[in-house]
Amino acid sequence: MKRILIVEDDVAIARGLKDNLEYDSFEVEVAADGERGWEIIREHKPDLVILDIMLPGISGFELCRRMRREGYLLPVLMLTARGDAKDRVHGLEIGADDYVSKPFALEEVLARVHALLRRAGRSKLDDLPDFLRLGDVEVDFERFEARKAGRPIELSRKEFGLLRLLAARAGKAVTREDLLNEVWGYDRFPTTRTVDTHVAQLRSKIEEDPAQPRFLRTIHGVGYKLTIGENDIIK
Repeated sequence: MKRILIVEDDVAIARGLKDNLEYDSFEVEVAADGERGWEIIREHKPDLVILDIMLPGISGFELCRRMRREGYLLPVLMLTARGDAKDRVHGLEIGADDYVSKPFALEEVLARVHALLRRAGRSKLDDLPDFLRLGDVEVDFERFEARKAGRPIELSRKEFGLLRLLAARAGKAVTREDLLNEVWGYDRFPTTRTVDTHVAQLRSKIEEDPAQPRFLRTIHGVGYKLTIGENDIIK
């Protein structure tokens, strides 16, 4: 039985979600604020978190950021009453996997929960690498650590995700849509230019000459592929 944590301070919304998820055969815990949600995440390690943005104490944004910083990779579905696309994008950028705007239909939330859990299950089965060496760049995906010429470099969670997926499919073209779906966990993100922006940032950190990349190659009209040499390592 999958365990879901709802972090929501609106009692009526939390109760409605809890009742429907339990009816759908999930085990459900509820936290009314971010601090209690963080305690449950650390103690019980749920399979998915439904997270409201506006919470007493620490916000949903901060809780999501803390989870990712501490290495918790479980899916996060954000609930937001805000209509501003910038807030939704910000949630996805800091590590949320999907979002639903209030007011929402319970059927939509349930559908998104099932989709996120299916995607998480596929990811666990995928042959994703734990380590990558490209020239003088070394990336430990399990520890979220990266170095270039022995010096630490800062990669965002999305940059780690992009590089890991491209490494898993090294030598093959990966479409922007696939990258959005697998790394952002949302197949209807407002624009595929988000991928281009993150790839450009990643190139600036790992390539000797970002304008003429050796590793992260653009496949025009398709997406990107990771090109490796005979001395490079993926394992």
